[in-house]
Amino acid sequence: MRTLCASTLIGEFFVIGFAGLVAMKSDDLTNATVWTVCGIGMLFSVLLCGMITRPGGVQLGWALQIALVASGFVVPTMFILGVAFGALWWASVHYGRRIDAVKARWAAQAEAEAPAAS
Repeated sequence: MRTLCASTLIGEFFVIGFAGLVAMKSDDLTNATVWTVCGIGMLFSVLLCGMITRPGGVQLGWALQIALVASGFVVPTMFILGVAFGALWWASVHYGRRIDAVKARWAAQAEAEAPAAS
């Protein structure tokens, strides 16, 4: 699960940065505001890569997905990208857990067969 989720989060890191470039063109926002918010989001996405397997890591990832969709009120394209990354996040968590379960089953099976071979 960690690899799939981290890949999604790194993709979001770049999307948040590019959204910041688009948001800079808004007359309603200062560059300092845009880059403070985007910087926090980008930092959060990178830090979250290391927290995925810890308690609450997946929930924090969902919070980031909600924030990504909500950023569509500033950059309308982010509504679409936020939903797309939300779907990727769901798939990363869902299929990542299935892959982890299969790996654990294979490891247990290999461990059970190892003493029989000796």
